[in-house]
Amino acid sequence: MTTEDHTGQVVVQLDGVRKEYGESAALDGVTLDIRGGEAVAVMGPSGCGKSTLLNMIAGLARPTSGQVVVHGENLGQLDEKGLALFRRRRIGMIFQFFNLLDDLSALDNVALAAQLTGTPAGQARRRALELLDELGVADRRNAYPSVLSGGERQRVAAARALMNRPALVLADEPTGALDSRAGEQVMDLLLDLNQIGQTLLLVTHDPGMAERCASRVVELADGRVAGERSLERTA
Repeated sequence: MTTEDHTGQVVVQLDGVRKEYGESAALDGVTLDIRGGEAVAVMGPSGCGKSTLLNMIAGLARPTSGQVVVHGENLGQLDEKGLALFRRRRIGMIFQFFNLLDDLSALDNVALAAQLTGTPAGQARRRALELLDELGVADRRNAYPSVLSGGERQRVAAARALMNRPALVLADEPTGALDSRAGEQVMDLLLDLNQIGQTLLLVTHDPGMAERCASRVVELADGRVAGERSLERTA
């Protein structure tokens, strides 16, 4: 499984990022760097700004003030088309509820991510099959999401996230909709990805997942970074 090597480089840089919604601030002056090859877990109570932070880095929301730079791209300088291209090429996203397209097979769900960036269909399907094989679900390539288990769906979603060799994979509560066994499988998968050099940013409520998968924890409270700590992983 190949990834681009960004080890040691600053892949994500937030500088004084504030995001206001009406009278309230979801983020209030967040400054944060994530380097290539890191696995960073963002934790904190509900409403502390975790999802907003993820959306900022994915280019799904714009800061009220401050700057977001991902893989050298200042997201504030991109228009909506530019942000869409940035997401397709540079960001892989793994969601709590998978976000697979129900009317496409597992293989086509994964291949579509590359086809949207202009990769020919045959080439996209070959890479998709390689990823499904490496993630242990190649035998389910023709199955539709409705007949896949939770763990299988999350592995298909992870393959889709990796299709374009992204600089960064964002995982939003990736085990939140899974039973404990499937959750363990997904944690193993995230750990494997990081160990081959993939940069990860995880949003999670689960301290066990952070301890297992992350090398650093960033604590948010009231839209601000309340603390950081390095971890010795348990796996």
